[in-house]
Amino acid sequence: MINFEGRVALVTGAGRGLGFAYARLLAARGASVVIHDNGVDCEGVGADPAIATAAAERLQREGAKVIGAFDDIANPVGCRALVERAVAAFGRLDVVIHNAGWVGYQAIETLEPHFLERMMALGVNAPLWLAQAAWPVMKHQGYGRILLTTSCRALYPDYVQTGLTAYAAAKSATTGIVHALAKEGAPHGIKVNAVSPVAKTRMWGIEEDPDELHPDLVAPGVVYLVSEASEATAWILRASNGQFHALQQREAEGVDYPRDLRGVAAETPEAVAKVWSMIACARPEARMQTSTIATGQ
Repeated sequence: MINFEGRVALVTGAGRGLGFAYARLLAARGASVVIHDNGVDCEGVGADPAIATAAAERLQREGAKVIGAFDDIANPVGCRALVERAVAAFGRLDVVIHNAGWVGYQAIETLEPHFLERMMALGVNAPLWLAQAAWPVMKHQGYGRILLTTSCRALYPDYVQTGLTAYAAAKSATTGIVHALAKEGAPHGIKVNAVSPVAKTRMWGIEEDPDELHPDLVAPGVVYLVSEASEATAWILRASNGQFHALQQREAEGVDYPRDLRGVAAETPEAVAKVWSMIACARPEARMQTSTIATGQ
């Protein structure tokens, strides 16, 4: 049985929705948990420390070992303070789940610098500063699990929506961050992955319990990936409605990068045009490798 006895987890954006579901399941499996939440509104602005406090008190009543926190994680100072708070409270830090985020819409013609900066601060800067703050602790332990959050609205053109350019930029960056951190963490027992979750939460404009796509149905896959039982690293876990599917980009077999891509040869723009249908038809071995972690509940 997967358990987290003796483990300490930090979950951002854990006052409600998906983050709370992650924190609750981790705590139920024995983890000591730092519930972080700035208490921002659906537009990603404002602050309400009572959100993290209330979530922590709710789990404490269930017997969980949790504390609340609301440090500003958009900068390295706040991230260091948050990690230090976790270590001071529980003596170590084994798991960091960066779940905090918001969905904002601005079409490219009206995209404003401050809007983009806020999106990137939470979606790109925060995971880097959190990882930087947690890294020495995990490296010293010889063990760590970091899980970031991406979105199918950035991974697949099928699901993109108008006005999500800034959001897609931040969520796409997560993939590169995961790959790089997984490489850096490998010698130190630090595994780094991402989750692309779907659940009806405030981001859907839903405050009450949803009729479907419950956050609790995403949590099992997330909790597995940050457990000692998982050796997976550099994977993206798609999670929705109690079903899980993991993706990992892999180079095609036989490629000698960068000299031989095993691609279609063409020496002029006209030649490229002539063979474009072949170029755009990826070989089966060049497609994103997939593996089913689990299906159903």
